Amino acid sequence: MTFRRFGNLVPLLAVLGSVTALGIGTSFAKQLFPLVGSLGTTALRVGFSALLLLMLWRPWRWKLARADAKAVLRYGVALGLMNLMFYMSLRTIPFGLAVAIEFSGPLCVAMYASRRPVDFLWLLLAVCGLALLLPWNPGTAPLDPVGVLFALGAAVLWGAYIVFGKRLGHLHAGQSVALGLSVAALVVVPIGVWNAGAALLQPQLLLYGVGVAAVSSAIPISLEMVALKRLPKSAFGIMTSMEPAVAALLGLLVLGEHLSALQWLAIVLTMLAAAGSAFTAPKQVPAISAAQAVVQ
Repeated sequence: MTFRRFGNLVPLLAVLGSVTALGIGTSFAKQLFPLVGSLGTTALRVGFSALLLLMLWRPWRWKLARADAKAVLRYGVALGLMNLMFYMSLRTIPFGLAVAIEFSGPLCVAMYASRRPVDFLWLLLAVCGLALLLPWNPGTAPLDPVGVLFALGAAVLWGAYIVFGKRLGHLHAGQSVALGLSVAALVVVPIGVWNAGAALLQPQLLLYGVGVAAVSSAIPISLEMVALKRLPKSAFGIMTSMEPAVAALLGLLVLGEHLSALQWLAIVLTMLAAAGSAFTAPKQVPAISAAQAVVQ
């Protein structure tokens, strides 16, 4: 009986581990900003993530039709630009708030795919949460408008990434993620090299980048696959809705980013919107994954 109870906890612990690993990886990555900037950090994180997943999944083992190759290209470009936008937002706004704003992208995709009356409740919660974070809100210290715009851009690209990813659902998950990240690396690594130059070649930075990539890509993806095999998609989506709170807590503990009461309220509203959307989503509407095959 005890073993069975532990077995029931395994997928829940896997989701928690996945979300936490993503947050830890991003928190550590942000510490590279003073050395190589946000663009150089994105290049290290995405570039090494692609290499790790290519070695892990060896996607060339599966055939790829020409139509699928075009879909992978769109998927990877969206993934690469999303990472760029997200890390650019982290230059001036706290980690947890950037994630909360970015969550509006997959929420909009899920709600558009469903379009039922109950979705207006989740939309209202999401809009209220976003309104508390936008620069014009007088109730708290305003966030940097440029950082907010970058986070909103990442939200749009996250939505596009999900739409393009759904068109690859018939492929093996390891193949689509490894190829998608490879395309993303081809997009962001040249930009990072152009921005940071030879600073990216420092051995200690390269080693740090490998560690960040492992924590924020290989580990979360592996844990997500464990969870998805044992959890309904709605339950998975509800569990991963905790990502903004985990990001905010790690931002506080690792980066020293303190949030106001209103900003914490905005995070809670975003989480309720994501969890509610996942709970009430029809079976044909995919649950929102915090990682979505390593977003950050």
